[in-house]
Amino acid sequence: MSSASHLLNHSRKLRNASKLLHHERALLVRCFSSDAQSSTKPSRDTWKTRSHGYESSTSLAPNFTKLSFGIQKRNISMATMKRGSVGESYFNGEISRSSQLQSRRSYASPSDLPPHQEIGMPSLSPTMTEGNIARWLKKEGDKVSPGEVLCEVETDKATVEMECMEEGYLARIIHGDGSKEIKVGEVIAITVEDEDDIAKFKDYQPSSSERDAATAKETSAPPPPKKEEVEKPAQEPEPKVSKPSAPPSSGDRIFASPLARKLAEEKNVPLSSIKGTGPEGLIVKGDIEDYLASGVKEVSAPSKAKVATDAALDYTDIPVSQIRKITASRLLLSKQTIPHYYLTVDTCVDKLMSLRTQLNSLQEASGGARISVNDLVIKAAALALRKVPQCNSSWTNDYIRQFHNVNVNVAVQTDHGLFVPVIRDADKKGLSTIGEEVKQLAKKAKENSLKPQDYEGGTFTVSNLGGPFGVKQFCAIINPPQSGILAVGSAEKRVVPGSGAGEFQFASFMSVTLSCDHRVIDGAIGAEWLKAFKGYIENPESMLL
Repeated sequence: MSSASHLLNHSRKLRNASKLLHHERALLVRCFSSDAQSSTKPSRDTWKTRSHGYESSTSLAPNFTKLSFGIQKRNISMATMKRGSVGESYFNGEISRSSQLQSRRSYASPSDLPPHQEIGMPSLSPTMTEGNIARWLKKEGDKVSPGEVLCEVETDKATVEMECMEEGYLARIIHGDGSKEIKVGEVIAITVEDEDDIAKFKDYQPSSSERDAATAKETSAPPPPKKEEVEKPAQEPEPKVSKPSAPPSSGDRIFASPLARKLAEEKNVPLSSIKGTGPEGLIVKGDIEDYLASGVKEVSAPSKAKVATDAALDYTDIPVSQIRKITASRLLLSKQTIPHYYLTVDTCVDKLMSLRTQLNSLQEASGGARISVNDLVIKAAALALRKVPQCNSSWTNDYIRQFHNVNVNVAVQTDHGLFVPVIRDADKKGLSTIGEEVKQLAKKAKENSLKPQDYEGGTFTVSNLGGPFGVKQFCAIINPPQSGILAVGSAEKRVVPGSGAGEFQFASFMSVTLSCDHRVIDGAIGAEWLKAFKGYIENPESMLL
């Protein structure tokens, strides 16, 4: 009976829950209607919400200080609010939780700092994880307006100008000219709305929690597989294997038998790493053998010989630029994750050279720039991609994306590293236009002034080491997420059979190698693309149709 009475009491409480919530909602509506109007309209202590999501650092009127919702009592204080935090908005008696904002506008803090905005290192390219500050174009105390350039940021691909988004004053520069390896999202400067607030940020530094949050992804712990791989030798149970012990102090003496000392010297095994199993911890021959059998290889003797060799070498350590870092990581990823295969053909370029001579004579007469062999190769590659669109694709885990635009990246070597500016819609452009764009982009690459739109969005890459360097033939590494890259070698004269018996003639041939992603381009498709490319090179007039 007692259990039944308890159940009955609980059911009555549940039936009254909706009435209780309705009562609390009515109280809240009343607070925002007649009772609150007299205090909210004239007073500046009410909670105001701006249109962009900035929340002022004022508190609610006394009538709104405590609200009970039947579960717990919550004291609402708006002493400090920060743009980016989750706040609560009250409209018509309803409670709606605002979404988390992404900007970093800060207001009054425990240190009584005035309203300010923290400017973080932006992500100016899809592969950018950190950047360098080349130079600041504004100095502390300067007034800034939307659209004005604050500083020049060296990304993983180029130097890009960073523009100001809001009007105000540059109060504090956290990272000055030449600052290196700044993580994306890390605070680099502070702006304020009022000029009088600049002096209050003279010694301002972002909190450690904000810096940790900005670099949380980059400083994540190493994956478990690596940890298991390191600990695996120590976890394997070996009954008689000698375990490495801590190195003895300078005053400790290592006791080992003469035979054990001789074997350790021959195998380059440090006795300090062996725990003896003989009488009173004596190291015997069996301990050395067990130590070697446990999987520890003979220790190479780099001690004196290596130090002497290093001391005899004369070398210079060259700092690695951002572009070299990202190129190295992307090429390593490409070679490790993309199943490359290579197709090579020789193309006769006699007609191509003849056409180029004719076109250049016309260009010189009209005052235009000369057309290079590389311009003709880019055009032929673009037309072949239009003819065999399967090669103008990229791999994803769920589908193959086939592009409708033919955007050809061109590899350009500079002192800063390898750049690949893009010629957009190369299949639809004339040879003179392609040649002019290649010259302009190559110049910008050498000046390290490429914009993201100058190198992003490519669907295929051409790398030419034949014309500039005389390389006969090579295999290029695919530029992900693309599925193909064409390596162009130099042209050379060869002896070929003539029309009659015993007749021979000379012809110029150029070797090209297509590197393919086998997940996207099957062997027959790659061969079909090379056949189309060879047709355009050996019959260049067809490119003009």
